[in-house]
Amino acid sequence: MFITIEGPEGSGKTTATNKVIEELTKLGYDVIRTREPGGTPISEQIRNVILDKSNTAMDPRTEALLYAAARRQHLVEKVWPLTKEGKIVVCDRYIDSSLAYQGGARGLGIQNIIDINMFATENTWPDLTLLFDIEPELGLSRIAANANREVNRLDLEKLDFHKKVRETFLELAKTQPNRFVVIDASKSQEEVASAALKAILARICK
Repeated sequence: MFITIEGPEGSGKTTATNKVIEELTKLGYDVIRTREPGGTPISEQIRNVILDKSNTAMDPRTEALLYAAARRQHLVEKVWPLTKEGKIVVCDRYIDSSLAYQGGARGLGIQNIIDINMFATENTWPDLTLLFDIEPELGLSRIAANANREVNRLDLEKLDFHKKVRETFLELAKTQPNRFVVIDASKSQEEVASAALKAILARICK
């Protein structure tokens, strides 16, 4: 099974995912955690280029293509082999992030980003996507309060950009209700992790 975790900046995906994987492992499931962009050495190198705060001159289409390139390598080296072995792969971000950030907030168009990514991924969509939904103001305030969190180039975008990201995520969830489960990420860490675990177990046991 291939499960992706999505959400705006500061939605608490990392903390909740750690707890969920811990609980799934206790229940006997073979779970592998990974992330995008990254997850493999080549993809991590591409990640460094994309998120480098000094790369302010990066063109939006360049950004979209780099994400797709990192995604392709990640699938080839990690996601596809592990899912073929019967493992549950939980990935922090995937195609929906490109749709929200580059397609929506950058204004490149949803269909253009889908086209790029369908070529890159050979039409690979997740079995389940958890969308950790949070208002941008709250998410960004969490980032500002967390001195240990990596601050990347996307965190530095204006509030309007982050509002567009959230709006696009929610629109995607509406159009694909069978794949998406929306989780209120403004709640406590315990409540968010519990809701995420419940959603994953419901899909596994289907």
